[in-house]
Amino acid sequence: MSELVTTRIRGHATRLTPPHLGQHLETLVARAEADTMGYLEFVDLLLGEELGVREGRRFRTALKLSGLPHHKGLDQFDFAFQPELDTRKVRDLAALEFVASHSNIALLGPPGVGKTHLAVALAVAAAGAGYSIYFTSLDEAVRQLRAAEQTGRFAKKLQTYLRPAVLVLDEVGYLPLDRAAANMVFQLISRRYERGSVILTSNKAFSEWGHVFADDVLATAILDRLLHHCHVLSINGPSYRLKDRASLAPSSTPVS
Repeated sequence: MSELVTTRIRGHATRLTPPHLGQHLETLVARAEADTMGYLEFVDLLLGEELGVREGRRFRTALKLSGLPHHKGLDQFDFAFQPELDTRKVRDLAALEFVASHSNIALLGPPGVGKTHLAVALAVAAAGAGYSIYFTSLDEAVRQLRAAEQTGRFAKKLQTYLRPAVLVLDEVGYLPLDRAAANMVFQLISRRYERGSVILTSNKAFSEWGHVFADDVLATAILDRLLHHCHVLSINGPSYRLKDRASLAPSSTPVS
């Protein structure tokens, strides 16, 4: 490739803003020559490389803006520690059909069993597939909505939780809500109904949600919309945090 053509390609790449092509042109050309690529194969290589770079950048930005507490995937979840969990079901959910069908996921169980890790892992998988995601605890969402209501910005703030394709609501039921807060949650869930997916974690059985939301009627209305299209996974195994604490504890075996 002549120096004039190389310079012209770099100039075009700069104006069209595909930075990877402009910065790695010689490497890509050398790769094409080594593999004796045809014209179409070379064009496919250029476009594929540029798309891969852009998708990687988009994915990193999505994770940064998501509010996720960490970015651990399913590969970092210890399924062997929770043998009663349906591993195949979890991996099927990671195929993201639930997002395409606007279905929900409820992860139920006592504290420390990995509910939040699974919720985050599924959200990370959704972000990797190009879906918008957002993570919040239910208590933080209510706090934000209350503050917005006091300044006349409730409807605008509600969009924060309506806009993403996947909303993770963590720790539902850890603290009871008053009726005003429960009504805000109802508005959130009803507005997302069949429009976007919710992944929630809770340490409370659905039969206890009347106490969580301070009103059996409101709790029933929320559950009616959540559970209409919902995958429910119950995790009743041991606590990861207690396992880690036990592994760090000094041995109680007496020294002879």
